[in-house]
Amino acid sequence: SRMAAGDPAATLAFDVFCYRAKKYLGAYAAVLGRVDAVVFTAGIGEHAPPVRAAACAGLEPLGLVVDAERNEAGGGGIREIQSDASTVKVLVVPTNEELEIAEQTVSRIAGG
Repeated sequence: SRMAAGDPAATLAFDVFCYRAKKYLGAYAAVLGRVDAVVFTAGIGEHAPPVRAAACAGLEPLGLVVDAERNEAGGGGIREIQSDASTVKVLVVPTNEELEIAEQTVSRIAGG
């Protein structure tokens, strides 16, 4: 990756993305009063363990603790990556954008 190669622009982009994700997680926790689960999905959410780890780092006071080994482990299907100490579920949920697009297209054609 460009970040691993030392590209400062890539590192900045990673840091800003993770900072914003963490900021939204904290803001939603404040508005909702509690967090039951955090779900990572789509391309980045499914395939970027460093993003998941960085986005959740420092949120332990909210009960959100990612298990490093579970986060790094691959696998298909829905999987939990929170530690046993976490009071918040942290999930990786695969998506199938192509199927969703096809289903919506068929629905529009059939209805229109």
